[in-house]
Amino acid sequence: MKKNFLSGLLTGLAGAFLVVTLIGGATKFNFNNGFIKDSPSKEDVSAAENEDNPYEEIVEKLNLMKMLIDAYYLDDINTDDFATGIYKGFVQSLDDPYSTYYTKEEYSNLLESSSGVYHGIGAVVSQDVKTGVITVVKPYKNGPAYKVGLLPDDIIYKVEGEEVTGMDLTEVVSKMKGKAGTKVKVSIIREGVSEPLDFTIVRQQINIPTIEYEMLQDDIGYILISEFDDITIKQFNEAIKDLEDKGMKGLVVDVRDNPGGLLDAVVHMLDRLLAEDLVIVYTEDKYKKQEHLYAKNPDIFDKPLVVLINGNSASAAEIFAGAIQDYEIGTIVGTTSFGKGIVQKVMPLTDGTALKLTISKYFTPKGRNIHGTGIVPDVEVELSEELRQLVTIPHDQDNQLQKAIEVLKEKMK
Repeated sequence: MKKNFLSGLLTGLAGAFLVVTLIGGATKFNFNNGFIKDSPSKEDVSAAENEDNPYEEIVEKLNLMKMLIDAYYLDDINTDDFATGIYKGFVQSLDDPYSTYYTKEEYSNLLESSSGVYHGIGAVVSQDVKTGVITVVKPYKNGPAYKVGLLPDDIIYKVEGEEVTGMDLTEVVSKMKGKAGTKVKVSIIREGVSEPLDFTIVRQQINIPTIEYEMLQDDIGYILISEFDDITIKQFNEAIKDLEDKGMKGLVVDVRDNPGGLLDAVVHMLDRLLAEDLVIVYTEDKYKKQEHLYAKNPDIFDKPLVVLINGNSASAAEIFAGAIQDYEIGTIVGTTSFGKGIVQKVMPLTDGTALKLTISKYFTPKGRNIHGTGIVPDVEVELSEELRQLVTIPHDQDNQLQKAIEVLKEKMK
């Protein structure tokens, strides 16, 4: 750990000259907002206190490197970027793609996104943690990315002329966000097209549509959850009430391409579906301490239920599907989910910056940790090949949804 710790700091020092603070795109990060509730006990930290303290060595080497940079480095140094590079390198030494340091601007953008409103290009993006490739999951309908022609599965190749593969996803998102009316250049790689495609996208205010719902034929309710945010809880409860008032006899909940969001949000939403006092999810930290989250709402959902998932259903979406599957109150249809079974927490720092750290594993009610494996559906069905790059798939052509309806109708008999 000491070697990673030192090399991470020094990598951050070298990277300080490359740090750019811009604003860009739309994605969701999975975290439980706020400060950690309980500090580790003295017993928990005793082992850490016994390790050799590397700080004197770090400071000595940093002072030497700073002296050499001042004496020989060709260009001027921005001290803010210099410090930011050190902090980011420090966190990168953890070798965890989900832990990161946020500058003031990045943290402000993160808070803005979780409120359901932000300014940017209007697209959900995800990153392969092994390859570093950043892919468009979906552009929001009628948003800037949608209007210029970005499609699902497009690979984000460059932003403002800079290659972004392998770059921290937070930085790439920051580059694509910005004031409404400003422009950002995005280059993408598209399957079947030999050369990268360049787009100039005009940023605008994006009101994230986290819930869409309607009544399908045969009194089947349909709720699409695109993300789990603060605003999603109220929207979800209102959708269920409205569908029940209209005579809903069964429900399909669609969390395909849902990258996750807030742990609190998915817990409150499952609370509306599960019986009181049932475990919704539990977490376990590095000290083997567990925290169980229970259903408290006396209301339960007692109608036939199907949940749709796919390979882009991650984190909070997997908590949702996992609880439904464990208690057998619904059938999971689609393809195996992403497999993110760890929880991050964002901890604001006193200067307006923040630190996001992986703090625990989460487990479904029956004790499954699906990190790296995902939720395997009860009924597996791949989306038809010709539909995979469509932004909006008509219900009657959506073979996964049609299978979910078929399964639901059998349950409704």
